[in-house]
Amino acid sequence: MEWTVVAGLVAGLLISVVTAPVGVSGAVFLLPVHLSVFGVPNPAVTPTNLLFNVVAGPGALWRYRRDGALRGPLARRLVAGTLPGVVAGAVLRVHVLPGPAVFRLLIAGLLLPLGLWLCARTLRPARPRRPGGTGEPAPAVLTGLALAVGVVGGVYGIGGGSLLGPLLVARGLPVARVAPAALAATFATSVVGAAAYAVLSLTGSGDIAPDWGLGLACGVGGLVGGYLGARLQPRLPERFLRLLLGTLATGVGGLYAVQALTG
Repeated sequence: MEWTVVAGLVAGLLISVVTAPVGVSGAVFLLPVHLSVFGVPNPAVTPTNLLFNVVAGPGALWRYRRDGALRGPLARRLVAGTLPGVVAGAVLRVHVLPGPAVFRLLIAGLLLPLGLWLCARTLRPARPRRPGGTGEPAPAVLTGLALAVGVVGGVYGIGGGSLLGPLLVARGLPVARVAPAALAATFATSVVGAAAYAVLSLTGSGDIAPDWGLGLACGVGGLVGGYLGARLQPRLPERFLRLLLGTLATGVGGLYAVQALTG
């Protein structure tokens, strides 16, 4: 038990330092670690990941709020879409989709080409947009996208930032604007998702409740790592952040592609 706590703390810290600057909580990287290294059973791995987000999220968010990066409507629109989605995803996870195979194929098919495209576009920028064009989707489209991401996050406990970040940055939004909003949506949906799983564990059977010790240990590490990563972000150039986000998306997509193909 002691080595699990220490390993979870270190894993959460290291992952969050790297992912927080681009709006990714790190839960998407912890999911295979929880499954393969720590042996967390399905579907308990999902609320364990959500518990990590709940504990780790305030570190980066506090820093971004202090810097004024959470102002504006983007975070509110993302939260408005992801909150109902995560509840629906939690119900689907417990009653319809107990296994990870479909999820791995879905994430690989989305993130692998998106990450490669984002890296390529950063290295060879497209022509500048017309004056006044921000690349931000219309409010209704943005909320619908957040709703779909919320369902996926509720099913597999990844919070949604790992999907929202690459998608919005690929639309042309700056990473410095997307990262705080994506993390805010991840935190809000993780709180609601963890509560939904707590309720479902009272009425369902099997391993539905989170692994509290491991989730809290990873979360404490992520709390420190997220704050450090958010503090580091303003010192990093936009080009580097876009490449980092594209590399993370490609890495996650490739990881899940290998896992899906190898069973």
